[in-house]
Amino acid sequence: MRIVIGGDFSNEISGDSLAALSSGKAEKVFDKGVLDLFKTADEVTVNLECAVTESGHEIKKFGPNLKAPFGTGAVLKGAGVTFVSLSNNHIFDFGKEGVKDTIKELDKNGIKYTGYGKNESDSRKDYIIERDGLKIAVIDVCEHEYSYALENREGARPYDPYDTSDDIVAAKKKADYVIVIYHGGKEMCRYPSPRLLKLCRSMIKHGADVVLCQHSHCVGCYENFEGGHILYGQGNFYFIDNKAYGTEKEDIWCNGLAVVLDVDKSGIKFTLVPVVMKGDMLCLAEGKEKDKILNGLNERSKTLADGSYIKGWRAFCDTVPWYKTAVPPENADILGHWIECEAHYDVMRELYKTYNQTNELD
Repeated sequence: MRIVIGGDFSNEISGDSLAALSSGKAEKVFDKGVLDLFKTADEVTVNLECAVTESGHEIKKFGPNLKAPFGTGAVLKGAGVTFVSLSNNHIFDFGKEGVKDTIKELDKNGIKYTGYGKNESDSRKDYIIERDGLKIAVIDVCEHEYSYALENREGARPYDPYDTSDDIVAAKKKADYVIVIYHGGKEMCRYPSPRLLKLCRSMIKHGADVVLCQHSHCVGCYENFEGGHILYGQGNFYFIDNKAYGTEKEDIWCNGLAVVLDVDKSGIKFTLVPVVMKGDMLCLAEGKEKDKILNGLNERSKTLADGSYIKGWRAFCDTVPWYKTAVPPENADILGHWIECEAHYDVMRELYKTYNQTNELD
């Protein structure tokens, strides 16, 4: 059995990309190399990191509200996508109306989805693939950023260090293999934080066979940990708006990795296929372009073994000064105390939930 997993798929409503997705034609979005790769797979998935809607009802949030036009479902179906993951921080950008439109578009084109539900319990249903006498469970989770489901509120499947670990253990009892798609990690950072490293390794220890971190918009690091595959940063798949972090980072934004999993009873063969955005078309990377992506990945990956990745993480943190400028100097020490101490952090999270900033409360 072959499964191809693409990273984040989204669109900025402007220019040729709108026309390409509205056309419903896969060949206007993916080049022949990508389409041929998809044809080799039994299952193909991407993270649909936007609503597919014509709604103008944006929720209140920090950051952009992302949507793609109707026709996007036909593009994905024509490319061979069999299911999409919806657990991300943008699926709820246009509220319930946007999600309703998105699911209608997916249903219309016979594309299944995972990572979203009518409440938190419903969102925690795994996507099950059964083929060739094997059962694979896909667990699709995201960090807490506006879109997450609550006990009595629809939304994306949220990551929780306890619930998600329990879900992995339960899934492994019923399935031969478990794949975790984790929508999290710091945007534009090529290295995991110490927390993210421990989190992903813990998932492997609890029974996951593959852990893929998406959301960071850049290719990061890879490691084989205790026989499990962890990719800390898959990079973008098809994601228009490469100026989001400045033209100097355009090269980083436009590169990504398709993950190819060849699965049988003996195990999982894990292969990374570099892809690159060229204008409004997603293409397979070739030659020096391909080598540059893989060589960079390999060099960064070496730092995970000796612990020097922490230097890359810290260097990145020094490039994002707005975290410091957002806090008056006289409050910096107390804020650090509140964030680092678990009991104080519990209070902070209770008082400042991001869902309270939306206009979609029940």
